[in-house]
Amino acid sequence: MVDIKKIQAERTKLFDDVNDSIIPKRVPVNIFLGIEPTAQYAGIDLAEAQWNPGMLEDAGDKICQTVFSDSIPFMPYMRSPALYTPLKAQSFVMGSNGFMQHPEVMGMEADEYDYLIEKPYDCLIEKVIPRHYKAVNSQEPFNTMLSFAKGLLGKNDSLMAGAGIMMKLVAKYGYRQMGLNGGGAEAPFDFIADQLRGFTGISMDIRRCPEKLQDACEAVYPIVKKMGTPLIVDDYSSVMYPLHMPTFMREKDFAKYWWPSFLKLCEDHASAGIRTSVFCEDNWMRYLDYLQDLPSNTQLTFEYGDPKIIKEKLGNKHIISGLYPISYLKNKSKQECIDLAKEYIDILAPGGKYIFALDKVPLVLDDFNMENLCAVTETVRDYGVYSNPGEQVGTVFKKEDYQAQSCRSIDSKYYQSFEQRQLENPKASGTELQKLQQLEEQLFAFVANLLM
Repeated sequence: MVDIKKIQAERTKLFDDVNDSIIPKRVPVNIFLGIEPTAQYAGIDLAEAQWNPGMLEDAGDKICQTVFSDSIPFMPYMRSPALYTPLKAQSFVMGSNGFMQHPEVMGMEADEYDYLIEKPYDCLIEKVIPRHYKAVNSQEPFNTMLSFAKGLLGKNDSLMAGAGIMMKLVAKYGYRQMGLNGGGAEAPFDFIADQLRGFTGISMDIRRCPEKLQDACEAVYPIVKKMGTPLIVDDYSSVMYPLHMPTFMREKDFAKYWWPSFLKLCEDHASAGIRTSVFCEDNWMRYLDYLQDLPSNTQLTFEYGDPKIIKEKLGNKHIISGLYPISYLKNKSKQECIDLAKEYIDILAPGGKYIFALDKVPLVLDDFNMENLCAVTETVRDYGVYSNPGEQVGTVFKKEDYQAQSCRSIDSKYYQSFEQRQLENPKASGTELQKLQQLEEQLFAFVANLLM
């Protein structure tokens, strides 16, 4: 009889060992498919699945039976239309084919930098969100209130449905244990670029008003820090940052305006025992020396790059992942895919600190050949076995090596901290204050989600 609990413990330990700078039994395999290719694989109408994620349970189970991975290979994370439709979103719109599309948007005008710097959270609430969500209108407060409630309920409903499926599949197949110790946000510069100024706007700003842009990164810093902080902080808590803008910037601009606030953010998290995981979008080869300065055991998932140079420069201090080209799975033979997987293991696995993953998450089923994907993940499982498991290697992550960074508090009429609430309600019980603060934090998380 298969001991699922034992399998789950072994899989979880693979990742824990890598994070602890210990050679694991074998290379961990971290593959996941989103709802789009999963729905296509099972012949489910994607638009229907977007509105009813519960119908993906059998499809997700089919993926788990088909694709080997140590982490759950079906990830029903979605940008739910149940959130975006009631709010009349402009930044995320579902197409007729069921795909959620993200057109370039600009939620803040160039002449509003001063307000963002002075009152960042107020600016997001009053300026940015109403431009991205047309149901949010100060002239129609009651409709705005109802639309906000619908969006929040819709988001939670979709999130709970997806989480329920994942929990069942994780328990059924013994995947790496999951919890509430992970968070996600954007680097301060990327946060401003993504939905405040847009790619075009920020490309102009870095030449026209770089000092204000620099000040704006510091202004939004406490907001993105809070956005990324996990609900639970334990030995393996982490925050994930997709890094957008650097490869489109000149290195001197990157070094002066993008990098300082992000490095500070990572060190700030590290001082609290929170590890950093980043997805280095596009080609980061010219920035490898900067990545060296991130806190120890940062997980670096690369889209493109030379694996030999990356391993040589970063493999002793950091955890390397990604790089395996999804295009190979579509365009090459099964044997060619297997051979490349072995080549990557030979380069990246020695000395540990390697998690196998693709260079990008498949958007559609046509992005890859399922048979090739299965052959590759099974090859990694069987070929990527270490001869010296348990050996300590490289640098070790210790929160004591980092200091908390000073930053502004979130000073806004739209957000109340626990301390402020306590001062205003000195007779309130601790239970009352904690419950009200929980609701405050849930609303903050919802607002933050509208800008991610």
